[in-house]
Amino acid sequence: MKRLFIVLFVGIIALPLFAQDEATPNANLWKTLAKITYKKEYDEFLGFKIDKPVFGEEVQALSEQEVEVKGYIIPVEGYKGHTEFIFSAYPYNMCFFCGGAGPETVMEVESAEPVEYTAEPIILRGKLLLNADDINRLMYLLVDARLVDEG
Repeated sequence: MKRLFIVLFVGIIALPLFAQDEATPNANLWKTLAKITYKKEYDEFLGFKIDKPVFGEEVQALSEQEVEVKGYIIPVEGYKGHTEFIFSAYPYNMCFFCGGAGPETVMEVESAEPVEYTAEPIILRGKLLLNADDINRLMYLLVDARLVDEG
């Protein structure tokens, strides 16, 4: 009887967790975006070899797809305020630009409507674009982004 109670209790607790993942198919988007490798390739303009991203199959499958991603706005000079900004899997003090995170943990965002800066995590929805060629841009871009939820 005690065993049955434990099984039922765990089932009641675990079921909503699994249902939540199905309801938000891109719940682990940052983990998927980390599935990349790099290849060294000579860049004519720079005059030396650079690391060029090679996107895994799971990442390629997300190209041009609408995704939902949770993260942090990173204030970076040179971006056009509230409609173009950098978005990170980690807060400012741990992001790619300031901490030890890799380039797969940030993306450029072009939002359809202005998104006010906050230090708290937010959820954005938009079309994911992959960039392996333009060294002046990040490897991930989220275009036509919209704020879905604050935190």
